Amino acid sequence: MVGIILASHGSFAEGIFQSAEMIFGKQENVQTVTLQPSEGPDDVHARMEKAIATFDDPEQVLFLIDLWGGTPFNQASNIFEEHKDTWGIVAGMNLPMVIEAYASRLSMDSAQEIAAHIIETAKDGVKVKPESLQPKEAKAPVADDGQPKGGAIPEGTVIGDGKIKYVLARVDSRLLHGQVATSWTKSTAPNRIIVVSDNVAQDNLRKSMIVQAAPPGVKANVVPVAKMEEVAKDPRFGNTKALILFENPEDALQAIKGGMDLSELNIGSMSHSTGKVAVNNVLSMGPEDVKTFDELKKMGIKFDLRKVPGDKKGNFDELVEKARTELGL
Repeated sequence: MVGIILASHGSFAEGIFQSAEMIFGKQENVQTVTLQPSEGPDDVHARMEKAIATFDDPEQVLFLIDLWGGTPFNQASNIFEEHKDTWGIVAGMNLPMVIEAYASRLSMDSAQEIAAHIIETAKDGVKVKPESLQPKEAKAPVADDGQPKGGAIPEGTVIGDGKIKYVLARVDSRLLHGQVATSWTKSTAPNRIIVVSDNVAQDNLRKSMIVQAAPPGVKANVVPVAKMEEVAKDPRFGNTKALILFENPEDALQAIKGGMDLSELNIGSMSHSTGKVAVNNVLSMGPEDVKTFDELKKMGIKFDLRKVPGDKKGNFDELVEKARTELGL
């Protein structure tokens, strides 16, 4: 695995390391190197050498650095000269860049390949509001999901095999947030993200925010449960690889009963509210939730308890039983 060094003036590298871990999960072969006000170039150089010594493959090292020409960059460049055939350095570090580098290690074994790949993502992460201030650029091509580009496809048309592909179905009260837009999208490669929620479908502000949060190359839609039931049976969506997001398990149950062919639900987060009990730091359940999960289990639905793809699967049945006990059911 490519080793990554995050290097910066001050504690910036440590902060971005923590942020990326919250979104993408814990990472191996990643080290931070910081230059503090009381330190000099030799201190940075020594820390970089020490960090490289911890990597599984010291022949593949990628430096992500805050500023081109600064001390961390200069010291990385000194070390880099003896390994310029395999190592890489990218300056202008931001959070999208770091997350993309983590994701790229799942499919790329070359530090230089990752370095070239993450530059566009780093640039795409710089956005502004109001959007009228954003420099006009050619729009990036959108992944082909077989849907109409200039007009409606007649009803009854069969695209591909006529069956929508569900790459992930997730229950997450936060819906489309950083962990979904980055780690889960990277690991499942959908061409469409569909939020299935009656509540959100009626909220124009939330709908707009979700559409804007979609990662480059992936379309995002918000639909009511009844509409999703129609889409699940529509042969025009045969080339669609969909990542489905439910705000709660009740919506998931209704959609599955209505025709969605799902066999597994990934459980992300369920927010706390009156009448619910916290079963861990991100999941709270009420009586209706427990009843719903019981019914889903009887239908043969399996549960995948993970916040991000790299997490070890948890025992979801234990959490349901904990909720049942604390609720006195």
